[in-house]
Amino acid sequence: QVQLVESGGGLVQAGGSLRLSCAASGSIFSINVMAWYRQAPGKQRELVAGIGSGGRTNYVDSVKGRFTISRDNAKNTVYLQMNSLKPEDTAVYYCNTVPPLVAWAKGTQVTVSS
Repeated sequence: QVQLVESGGGLVQAGGSLRLSCAASGSIFSINVMAWYRQAPGKQRELVAGIGSGGRTNYVDSVKGRFTISRDNAKNTVYLQMNSLKPEDTAVYYCNTVPPLVAWAKGTQVTVSS
């Protein structure tokens, strides 16, 4: 059974940076598109950034130029480098495939103070 474990969240001031990590088990990682999603209080979960097995990336407009998604297939890990963080980036961040095929894990909380 494939499992995902997110880490790296925390409390940071506006303008700061964080790097999230997602460790995946199983062979799905090298095949599927992987992505980071986030869910802010009272809002629906949204896809923030995705990366294909070949490295092609896409981002939601609100994070373009600030966030960078990457993956290390050898380590079965996907990363999200978040720079110039804003209070509106505050959310629980999750990783999953696109479309989401794996049971959602606990996520990692990112809180950006103004």
